[in-house]
Amino acid sequence: MPELPVAAVACAFVAALLFAVSAVAQQRAASEVGEGEALLRTLVRKPRWWAGIIGDAGGFAFQVAALSLGSVLVVQPILVSMLIFALPLSAYFGHRRISARTWSVAVVLALALAFFLVVGDPTEGTSDAPLREWLVPLGVLLLVVAFCIGAACTVESPALRALLLGTAGGALFGIAAALTAHVADLFAHGLGPVVSNWHLYALAAAGILGLYLQQRAYQVGPLAASLPAVTVAEPLAAAVLGMAVLGEHLRTGAVGTVFVVVAAVVMGGAAVVLSKAEAQA
Repeated sequence: MPELPVAAVACAFVAALLFAVSAVAQQRAASEVGEGEALLRTLVRKPRWWAGIIGDAGGFAFQVAALSLGSVLVVQPILVSMLIFALPLSAYFGHRRISARTWSVAVVLALALAFFLVVGDPTEGTSDAPLREWLVPLGVLLLVVAFCIGAACTVESPALRALLLGTAGGALFGIAAALTAHVADLFAHGLGPVVSNWHLYALAAAGILGLYLQQRAYQVGPLAASLPAVTVAEPLAAAVLGMAVLGEHLRTGAVGTVFVVVAAVVMGGAAVVLSKAEAQA
């Protein structure tokens, strides 16, 4: 039996905990901003929000360390435990209890997400493709983002608004993730190719708008409604672009692909159930 990489496991758990703490800190800071106030301009004056941003940076550093010490099969399932860490932390600071139903749905969501990330992990493709190949899949994802933003403006439930805005933000983070590899490759050829390429500006726009929508989701509703949506939408959007544009494909066979699709459906359903549970609470 292969020896468990203890250092990788420890780094992954620290990363998951830091991501959870940073999400709770950012959500609490955003929830204190009034609807009529400038969200990001107000947040940058809050030490708690900056603590969350620093926590995210620390979590990313430990994630990189974990992946350098162990395989994705070990690290990724541990990282998604941040959902399980974030719920009790959010409930504790919000002075409320978590129902058994919410706990069970959160565990199911985390397991389905871990399954999707590990079993459905696609093979490595190219870092770029001609612009014409980006247009349709990128346009579809942007339509999903626009629909979620528009729907969030019409619903009254804070939890549902948080779910929709979190989904839009997560999808934009997924788009940014798909663009990152090519932008990183361009730096090897100097600054000129980087600033003259559309990928850099699309990456910046997706990242900034995604961050804004994530913070807006934190502002309008509970963490249990927004964080699962962000966490689920990001890998799904990145996977769509990876397979449709960058030539990636799932490592599984036909049966495995069915299970990956089922896992994706379970993730979406669990996120909606969590949102409804928070709305009822």
